Amino acid sequence: MSRQLVLFNISFSFLVTVVALLPLLGALLCIILSLLFNFRESTWTHCRVSNYLPSISSAIGGYAPQKYIWRICIALHAAPRLLFAFSYFGYYTSFHVGKYSTLYKHLARLCVFLHVVEISALVTLTYVSSTDNYAVHENMFIAFMVCSEIYMLLSCILYKWGHISNGRVMTKTELMSYQYKKRLFVFNVIMFLTAVYMFFRHEWYCETGVYSIFALCEYLVVFSNIAFHYTAKYDFTDQQMSLAGGENEESHKEM
Repeated sequence: MSRQLVLFNISFSFLVTVVALLPLLGALLCIILSLLFNFRESTWTHCRVSNYLPSISSAIGGYAPQKYIWRICIALHAAPRLLFAFSYFGYYTSFHVGKYSTLYKHLARLCVFLHVVEISALVTLTYVSSTDNYAVHENMFIAFMVCSEIYMLLSCILYKWGHISNGRVMTKTELMSYQYKKRLFVFNVIMFLTAVYMFFRHEWYCETGVYSIFALCEYLVVFSNIAFHYTAKYDFTDQQMSLAGGENEESHKEM
């Protein structure tokens, strides 16, 4: 006979918290350092009007040590994010939705794909700044935003679909997670559209402070994205991630 020897064990919800805090605290620290030590350069634009906040790209990729802080935070959080992406596939497909189960599983696979592309695009735009290669940085930012928005929308659809299938009623925790997801998605879309509008308004009219509003909306897009992924804490609240090995009990007794 053999028994499992647990070599490593960590709460999934604790891991989700750490993974969410890494980009959140990294972004905040980069913004603060840019304001304190690189204010003039980080807020400068071709319009040459007064601005008060750096864009997220400028704060995380334009100056040292900010760009190194951000790269370390993203590198540390990327691998667990991939784990979350594939964990959600198992989570969603654990529900039986009846005759539409094939479509439901295909959408769950698409959700995983979008999540993986989102993470890959984030890592790429982190390590290839706009000053290094503007085209690559811009394309990766577009890929990140498109995949992020579609992923959040699809996650809300799959979450509700799976949890109310076959007459099932959501628990209090599940309903709270769904409500957070839905509200954060709507907020994220609104802030993104506002940021796009403010960016082009700044480009066209060069009004004082408009670029700062754009930058603030950018921050809120990033923070709401982080918060959306943080809702995994409620979906895997009782789960543990373990590393275990087998041990021969009879041999152990002989020793």
